Amino acid sequence: MSIDDKRYFLMGSNWVEKENNHHHHHHAVKIWEVNKDRLSLMQQKISAAPQILSKSAGRSSCCIFRVPRSLNDVNGQHYQPYIVSIGPYHHGMPHLAMIEEHKWRFLGALLKRTQEKGIGLEDYLRAVQPLEAEARECYSETIGYSSDEFIEMLVLDGCFILELFRKFGGLVPADPDDPLTSMSWVYAFLLRDLLRLENQIPFFILKLLFQLTNLAPDDEGSGPSLGRLTLNFFNNALQRSEPVLSRYSSLELEGKHLLDFLRASFIPREHGEPKPNEFPKTRVIECISYLRRAGIDLKPSEEESFLAIKFRQGGVIEMPRIALDDFMCSFLLNCVAYEQCQAGCSKHMTTYATFLDCLINTSRDVQFLCDRNIIENYFGTDAEIAKFINNLGKDVSFDIDVCYLARLFNQVNQYYHNNWHVQWASFKYTYFNTPWSFISALAASVLLVLTVLQTLYTIIGYVHPH
Repeated sequence: MSIDDKRYFLMGSNWVEKENNHHHHHHAVKIWEVNKDRLSLMQQKISAAPQILSKSAGRSSCCIFRVPRSLNDVNGQHYQPYIVSIGPYHHGMPHLAMIEEHKWRFLGALLKRTQEKGIGLEDYLRAVQPLEAEARECYSETIGYSSDEFIEMLVLDGCFILELFRKFGGLVPADPDDPLTSMSWVYAFLLRDLLRLENQIPFFILKLLFQLTNLAPDDEGSGPSLGRLTLNFFNNALQRSEPVLSRYSSLELEGKHLLDFLRASFIPREHGEPKPNEFPKTRVIECISYLRRAGIDLKPSEEESFLAIKFRQGGVIEMPRIALDDFMCSFLLNCVAYEQCQAGCSKHMTTYATFLDCLINTSRDVQFLCDRNIIENYFGTDAEIAKFINNLGKDVSFDIDVCYLARLFNQVNQYYHNNWHVQWASFKYTYFNTPWSFISALAASVLLVLTVLQTLYTIIGYVHPH
């Protein structure tokens, strides 16, 4: 560097100032340099795996998610556990500590029985350990617990669920003074908490622990299956008939967790989703008030699942009854949230939610469905039901062309846009909707007939006088 060249390096800055006096030409050039610390930090972020939504969340194996904010903002209370945490998402929350203490009591009772057969706590942990990596991939978030902590959590929560099922199923004696089985409010919240999307452990963990702890006497075979115990436990809220439970138990339903298992038990096998392009350009249907004006009626049907909706000739939508209470509303919301998140999952509950949202705009629409014995309202007022259903179908997405009700949507719309149906229905609605309108129409008809007869007699008397 010549004596005429001067460079000034500004410490702590990205800029280098250079002054050049060569041949008496004076000019300054600023050269920007990369901040090495910032560069290193960027490289670390590039290499780091996403934590809040892991890169494995898009796989079909991922099945336990945080509920999307768009749904949480509307129905947040239905996604959060009230008394018990299952899995890592809500583990250690202070308001869930009460049942957390009872989990250890339940585990102790289970161990007392299995240790008589030579199966101890170490056997539980050793059995679950090979499935740890697979279990971690079931969660949409990266689990921050160590291997020991995570395996302990799976064993404790899984054994608690199984012991709960066995106590309520009568397979093991329940202490009449046990608050978890004797206090009705606890049971009501347990039913809902065990079916919240964020409050799950993989079903294969439950199956493993069930097989390990199944100590049915030899003369009774293997006893009830895990699927049957699950259906029985939740049937106190669902009230499905024994033949229905037996049929679904024999089908050996598969589920990724308890929520998915119970959801699968409502999906009719004959109501699968159509192939792409089978029903192109499908559109949603109008609300009940408009459908009725077009001559479309709704009637209850006797089906095993409320999803089994049909459209009959003559313009009749047949809908199975559904009892809307706190349990069912929470179950529906979490099923919809699950279907919105899980890759490759059918959208039966989302479609049903959208169908209800189409039908119901106001409390009068709810009242009509209640009068038709399609909805049994144990939730609140008709207006509250209408608001719930409108929120149920809010901010959800699915492909209507390949939903399981695509054929029905097309049939209803075709009937609705038939002018003859609309005109005939309008006539009936105008003149036969109420007793008074019917009486008025009947009186007018009688008067018209009498007038015609009088005119005829006058003409006959004129043409053929006596």
